[in-house]
Amino acid sequence: MTPMKVLLSGYHNPRFTTITEYVEEAIEELGHRLVSFDNRRYLVPGRIRRTIPPLERAELRRLNGGLLRLAGDILPDVFVETGGHRILPDTVESLRRDGVLTVLWTIDVPADFDPVLRAAPHYDLVVCGGTEAVQLLERGGVRGARWLPFACAPRHHHPVTVSDEDRSRFGSRAAFVGSYYPNRAAVLASLAELDLAIWGPGWDRLPVDHSLRPRVRGQHVTPSEWAKIYAASEIVVIVHFQDGHTPCRQASPKVYETLACGAFALVDDQPDVFSLFEDGRHLARFEGPGDLPGKVRYFLDRPEDRVRIADAGREAVISKHTYRHRVAALLEMLEERGQRSRPA
Repeated sequence: MTPMKVLLSGYHNPRFTTITEYVEEAIEELGHRLVSFDNRRYLVPGRIRRTIPPLERAELRRLNGGLLRLAGDILPDVFVETGGHRILPDTVESLRRDGVLTVLWTIDVPADFDPVLRAAPHYDLVVCGGTEAVQLLERGGVRGARWLPFACAPRHHHPVTVSDEDRSRFGSRAAFVGSYYPNRAAVLASLAELDLAIWGPGWDRLPVDHSLRPRVRGQHVTPSEWAKIYAASEIVVIVHFQDGHTPCRQASPKVYETLACGAFALVDDQPDVFSLFEDGRHLARFEGPGDLPGKVRYFLDRPEDRVRIADAGREAVISKHTYRHRVAALLEMLEERGQRSRPA
C-alpha cells in the first residue's frame, strides 16, 4: 500500500497510554505519516459545559473548527475519528469535499449513541469495536458498518519478570483489573472468600461493610503495573461492563492485553470474545457468578492447563490481534471502498 498521510482524531489521556496511542504507533509502524488531533481539547471543563447547552455547542464548533484548520494545513489523505461523539457531520462533509477519505471507528460502549448515529452516515467507512454498535447502526439505517475489534500493542503488552517484592505486592491467586461497575461487584462477590485482588478506580464506592472491601488492593494502577499484576497472579478474571439496558457484546481491550502479557484469562460469556477466541484453548469462559468460583477452583488445581492455555492465547493474539493488524485491515477496507466507488 502506498504510504498515506493519516489525520487521527482521538483522546490522549494525560495519565496513561490508551487506544489512541496504540493506533498512532501502528500507523507509523506501517509506514504512514501520522498527524494527531485531540478530540477532547476543550477550553471549558465538562462539568460547566454540560450545564450550559449554548456553551457546549460553541465549544463543539470551536473544536471542529480547529480540526478543519489542521486538515487545511496538512492536507491529509485519510481522516480517522475514534469515538464519533464530538466531530460534527458538517465537519466530515467538509473534509470529504476536500478529497479526504473519512473513517469512523466507534470504540465506546454505546451508552450515548445518538451523536454517533447522526454522524455515521457522513463517513466513507464506519467500523466498530463491538458488534453491538454494528447492530445499532443497522437498526438506525446506517448500512455497511464493519466490525473491527480492539487489539493489543506488543510493545506495551508482553510478559514481564516480577521480583519477589513485586510478587508480594501484586500477587494473588485471582486478580481483577478494571473500574468499578455494579455488575462487576455482583459477579466478583462470589469470589470474596478466595484470595482475590481487585485493582482499579471507583471501588471505594463499595459500602464499608461490603464483602469485597478487603479485596481492593489499589485504586490507580498504570499499564506497566497491570503487566506485573498479570505476571504475579495465577488467574486473571475479566468481567465486561453491563448495566441492564446498554447493549455490550464487545471484547474489552483487557482481553487482548491480558493474553498478550501471557496470563491465563477467565472471561465472562461475552459474545465477541468467543467469536475470536476458543474456550479451553486460548482462554476460559465462566457463565455468571454461580459458575465463577467453581471455574476458579478448577483451574487453580490445574497449573499445567493454565500454562498451556495462556501460551496458546498469547500466540493467537500476537499473530492475529495487534493494532498493526487492525490499522492495516482498516486501510485495506478503505482502499477497497474507494476502488468500488471509482467509475469503470
